[in-house]
Amino acid sequence: MRWADAETGRVSHLSRQIRLNLWVYAALTVMGLIRVHFAWPQGRQWAMIPLGLALLILVGSHLLNWEELTRRSWMRTAVVASYWAAMLAHLLFCLPDPDPELMFPVGAVMITVAAATTIGSRLGISLGVGALVAYVPLVLVQPELDLPLSTSIAAVIGGVAGLCVLTANNRRHHLNQRRAAERRTVALMENGSDAVLAIGDHQVRYASTSTGRILGRDAATLSVEDLADMTHPDEAERVSEWLEGLRTKGQGATGVLESRTRHKDGTWMDVEVTATNHLDDPDIQAIILSVRDVSTQKALRAELTRQAFEDAVTGLPNRVLLIDRIITAVRRHARTSGRVSLLLIDLDDFKKINDTRGHMAGDDFLRTVAQRMAKVVRPSDTLARLGGDEFAVFVEELDDIGLHTLAERLLAEIKTPVRLGTSDLIGTASIGIATLKSTQDADLDAAHELMRDADLAMYAAKAGGRDRIAVFDPSMYTAAVQEAEGRTDLERGLAANEFVVNYQPIVDLPSGKLVGVEALARWQHPERGLVAPDAFIAQAERTGLIVALGAHILRVACFEVARWQRDIPGAENVRVSINLSARQFQEKDLVDTVRSALTDSGINPGLVVLEITESLLMQDVDATVVTLHELRDLGVRIAIDDFGTGYSSLSYLRRFPIDILKIDKAFIDGITIDSDDATLAEAVVGLGKALRLSTVAEGIEHIDQQSMLSDLGVTYGQGYLFAKPGTADEIAEMVREHYGPDYD
Repeated sequence: MRWADAETGRVSHLSRQIRLNLWVYAALTVMGLIRVHFAWPQGRQWAMIPLGLALLILVGSHLLNWEELTRRSWMRTAVVASYWAAMLAHLLFCLPDPDPELMFPVGAVMITVAAATTIGSRLGISLGVGALVAYVPLVLVQPELDLPLSTSIAAVIGGVAGLCVLTANNRRHHLNQRRAAERRTVALMENGSDAVLAIGDHQVRYASTSTGRILGRDAATLSVEDLADMTHPDEAERVSEWLEGLRTKGQGATGVLESRTRHKDGTWMDVEVTATNHLDDPDIQAIILSVRDVSTQKALRAELTRQAFEDAVTGLPNRVLLIDRIITAVRRHARTSGRVSLLLIDLDDFKKINDTRGHMAGDDFLRTVAQRMAKVVRPSDTLARLGGDEFAVFVEELDDIGLHTLAERLLAEIKTPVRLGTSDLIGTASIGIATLKSTQDADLDAAHELMRDADLAMYAAKAGGRDRIAVFDPSMYTAAVQEAEGRTDLERGLAANEFVVNYQPIVDLPSGKLVGVEALARWQHPERGLVAPDAFIAQAERTGLIVALGAHILRVACFEVARWQRDIPGAENVRVSINLSARQFQEKDLVDTVRSALTDSGINPGLVVLEITESLLMQDVDATVVTLHELRDLGVRIAIDDFGTGYSSLSYLRRFPIDILKIDKAFIDGITIDSDDATLAEAVVGLGKALRLSTVAEGIEHIDQQSMLSDLGVTYGQGYLFAKPGTADEIAEMVREHYGPDYD
């Protein structure tokens, strides 16, 4: 049996009250029969006949379907009319009674109470007032009036009527509150995200109206059979076992289950069912189910999972999923003595595609390459994109020959032209191969070691010229560790301010007088002593630490040379040359760094020479020209270091704001014995004169080299012939000697 709703409860209450009222009327009729039989004279005994018929009618009326009748719209009016008719009939019965002042109040009170409890306080008040009004003339026509008794009875009638009214009013108020609570509960359930069901005795005792909106089923007709039919066939047994388990666990047992159910439109939806056992609760006697549609949430979870393990551009597995598969395979092969391998693939110069064609074209290129590589690998292999232009292929049980063959096929696919727009692009790649032996520990570290080794091999392939394959060798790891330790040591040295500046004098070749110095970086290492730049500059370039180191050397040199210019008489025009690396030149704030060093030190910008290599000029000509002009605008001068070792042409050289050419030591060493070196030096000097540039010869070690270079017209020189690099104090003393009063 379903739980009654508000309307059903109202109908049920009214029908019960009507049946109760029929018994009240029957009781009054029986009382009338008794009264007629014992108190009325013989001439009026005939009144028992209509009273008997009335009693039969009242008793027989209980057989009527009052639940159905009370649903009729006119029934309430008929019930109200029956109370007034009963009051009138009772009054007419009491008129010939020998003791009407006693009989009438009893029946009037019973009718009033019945009316007040069934219909409400207003009808109770009306009947009570009507009874009092009818009672007054009924008493007054009596031959012997007992006023105190009659007054008391009238008061009792009024008090009973008033009490009935209050009771009925309180009951009505309570009933209204309960109905309001029911309406609120229904409204909340209707607008809630759950369909609430009560299942007991293999039937649906209750279904919230939200069932129709959520499950697409009519709450009024939903049955247990419907619920069974809605459940997905693959999960019907599991759902049944789950419900049975709740029953056996007893009162208060709660469980949550995810299942699939069929909507009325035929689509399957994911639902989360929360159930609580209330079978032993006499007021409930059911298992309460809260059914929530979680299709959207589950789809979202699936999408998030897909995004977490799938590359958005190519649709391939990403790094997370690749590592998970590597770990799983490593653990499996550790038990089966197998082997796993990883091929790490990095597309060469992919950045140029993004820079020249845009990122959308770059993504198209990646997708095409990924599709082609997917055709090469075996179904059991895992092709993944790690990010950017990096891919990986994870393979199991493939020997060295098979790995190399697979790598060659991948390279061939990558080299196949890719059509983008109206042109074809041909790509190349560097592939590193690493293999993990089954004897290694099967844990997360082992998987990361495989990734690391393949990465080292891939970088070895790039260092070897790109478009090639490299297989991991333990020496690669040793070199990587040394590189990492060297970087750490460099970072520590920079933080500890261990880098110092030495200076090598630059002299006027004809006179030999000191005119400037070149700032040279040295590392005052706490364990290795004074370290020459050849031991750390290259690594500083690779790691990017050269930027911080170069800025440090620039500031120190500017401050120390500015101090000489202030403290040493005659040295006001001593200049300082400072090297700029290619990595520094790539920094956007290079000009600001130079400006800050000049401003803070107070040095004359015209006495600062910034040296760059010839090869640096040709890396990005347009950008280099802009930066050099910005530096020249600060007042500094620009020198090309190691001139003659690069590949600049005169047409390019004229575009750069250059002040000085420095002839590389390689040409100076053989200038006195090799005519070609002498000719080249003479050509550089001639070029400098043609472009109105000063020239500086590096690495002069012999007097005959100085003499020949001076004869060729070289302006300045530096080298061991004049002085080895020295500390700031040592070179400051040399400056004093050159500019003192005793210097000739």
